[in-house]
Amino acid sequence: MTKKLTKDTLFKPARSKGETKSEITDRAARAILAEEATRSRAKTAKLRAARIEMEAIES
Repeated sequence: MTKKLTKDTLFKPARSKGETKSEITDRAARAILAEEATRSRAKTAKLRAARIEMEAIES
């Protein structure tokens, strides 16, 4: 299942002239932070469920 080759799929999209290095860095940093936050929330939910289960077994 290969993609049809076009100028849009073959080449990386060109950056707009108004996009600065700081904007690129900012976007990358925000993506990393969002991913870490998602992982943290998932881990917290998993640990909370395990704690609730342990408390139910103990009582």
